[in-house]
Amino acid sequence: MTTFEELGLAEPLVRVTSEMGFENPTQIQEKAIPVLLSGTKDLIGLAQTGTGKTAAFSLPLLQLIDEEKKYPQALVVCPTRELCMQIVSEIEQFKKHIRGIHVVAVYGGASIGMQIRDLKRGVQIVVATPGRLIDLIERKAINLDQIEYVVLDEADEMLNMGFQDDIEFILQNTPKRESTWLFSATMPPEIRKVSKRYMTEPFEITIGKANTGNKNIDHQYYVTAAHQRYETLKRLIDFNPGIYGIIFTRTKADAQEIAEKLTREGYDIDALHGDLTQAQRDKVMGQFRDKSLQLLIATDVAARGIDVKDITHVINYELPDDVEVYTHRSGRTGRAGAVGISMSIVHSREIGKLRQIERMVQVPFHRLEIPGGKDVCRKQFFYFMDRLLQADISHGDYETYVPMLEEKFADITKEEVLKRVAALEFDRFLKYYENAGDLNVREDRRNREAGARDQSRGRNDDRNFRDTKGRTFNKDGDYARLFVNLGTKDGFYKASFLQFILDMSDLRKDALGRVDMKEMNSWIEVDRSAASQMIRALDGKNFKGRRIRMNDANSR
Repeated sequence: MTTFEELGLAEPLVRVTSEMGFENPTQIQEKAIPVLLSGTKDLIGLAQTGTGKTAAFSLPLLQLIDEEKKYPQALVVCPTRELCMQIVSEIEQFKKHIRGIHVVAVYGGASIGMQIRDLKRGVQIVVATPGRLIDLIERKAINLDQIEYVVLDEADEMLNMGFQDDIEFILQNTPKRESTWLFSATMPPEIRKVSKRYMTEPFEITIGKANTGNKNIDHQYYVTAAHQRYETLKRLIDFNPGIYGIIFTRTKADAQEIAEKLTREGYDIDALHGDLTQAQRDKVMGQFRDKSLQLLIATDVAARGIDVKDITHVINYELPDDVEVYTHRSGRTGRAGAVGISMSIVHSREIGKLRQIERMVQVPFHRLEIPGGKDVCRKQFFYFMDRLLQADISHGDYETYVPMLEEKFADITKEEVLKRVAALEFDRFLKYYENAGDLNVREDRRNREAGARDQSRGRNDDRNFRDTKGRTFNKDGDYARLFVNLGTKDGFYKASFLQFILDMSDLRKDALGRVDMKEMNSWIEVDRSAASQMIRALDGKNFKGRRIRMNDANSR
């Protein structure tokens, strides 16, 4: 196998990789590092999160930087504060034996004055989020004229978050860069456009296939009724007592509501969403990283750039609309060669969407039964027994108490003691699951045949209905397809657009089907019984000075 030394890295960097326990480079490191060490070649690296991309660009940067020059020579741009801090932390470890190189993180939510002071002390590598970097450029607090190397990390996430104009502005303000290194998990058309405009014959590396899922992740799905999602979620958590994971929801309202419910029921969980202040966000992430929290529930927007080790499970409370979003969600587990599990809770109407995601990520999805109450109790019981046997009794002065324990339990058999210990641990579970119902949706042959017919004809149905103003809407299965003159040009991406229309219409997310967003317009599938309410809520309203138009997509 290839070693770091064979890649052309200098001795101090080879030594630190050995000290950090990195025996051999990962695939992305093996292919990227020799190219990047030239310092003059543009590169596009496509690889899932958790494959070692940070080391792939950090190690070459540290070798290329001139320690004697005390101004920014390299710029790393990434989507979130968390990822920014993580990259700086890793670079600090890699430069352990290189004393003259300094790195600084600049991001929103922290004191800009302190960051300006750090920049003035003389740094060679700046790691930044787009918004704060542009703020510093406009204040003339940072000069990018001498930047030689620009790294765009998690480029697809930055574009999904609406940073395309910011990225282009940054690239336009680094006129002397020798090379641009773009790393991404997926390759949407917008990234291809940026690469064509600002990169010269980039060397392209793809680890696996673009948009495909990590092979170390087991993709599972569970079919239940829409109104039983929450109970299904609880049962899946209880059936996996050692779980350390992230639950994804579409909206911040759902994230907060589910977190509050689960907290009241005794689960170690908190929510991460856009309404939190930076201090609150940092506190939640700190508790999750040190495992004070067993579960984190988050929206896709809030979870951008989160990189936490040892996550065992990702649970999709609902499927996302974008395949790329699913790839990012599931990629939070199964990192650095570990095995992970991605679970999706779906109802029967979503099977078609799930199959579409399955085809795109090119990894099989396994349908599993939602465990019954007795199964959950059995799993919890065995987990408890294992913990009991593995309990560390070497540090306490337990011998002092043994005589008292023997005296106290002299008239009770060993079997009775074990039963009482189990009762203390499992009384809540046994009572809750004593009469637990079956949450699985059972498909008979007729339903499966009907579903196949719906899928084969694209679920087109010529039945119509009318809203309260007499307007006619064509059904798409159980949905009406509505047109609205809002799109990505208005600053929306899928998650924020969904949140906007739900907030405006006061509808629950279960009323929505597929959402197809374009630059100027969007099409929304909505439950036919809720279509009138949505149109009344949005049609004719103003958004940023523009009148919203919403009507039947099929009558246009």
